[in-house]
Amino acid sequence: MSDRFFLDTNIFVYSFDNEDTEKQGIARHLINDALQNGKGIISSQVVQEFLNVALQKFDEPIAVQDAKTYLDIVLAPLCEIYPDPEYYKQGIDIHITTKYSFYDSLILAAAQRGNCRILYSEDLQAGQTMGTVTIVNPFATIDR
Repeated sequence: MSDRFFLDTNIFVYSFDNEDTEKQGIARHLINDALQNGKGIISSQVVQEFLNVALQKFDEPIAVQDAKTYLDIVLAPLCEIYPDPEYYKQGIDIHITTKYSFYDSLILAAAQRGNCRILYSEDLQAGQTMGTVTIVNPFATIDR
């Protein structure tokens, strides 16, 4: 069984959240682990969503040059999944099966396509398994 894992966008957002240092620490650990061991991946969707939030929705938006640097150093090395028609069809099938939003369904499709065992996300139903991918909320112990 694969020991690869997928990081949802919220992991990257929390890594910049100075208001919630517990979640920030967990998020940074997951990202560092992904970069160090080469087993963590993301999709182009995660890159797009994170940059959109970081450049426009953070309380203090990230500087453009800092966004480009983060893209080069963190996001691009982790990005392995890119869309094609079959990926979108898989996302539609997951959407129909799970009733998740289409975009959340694409995240699940990307995790499956990347042969990941775990999808780290706060946004989806923790403990649910889709194919070989199990959704894990890395912040569950904090949120209780």
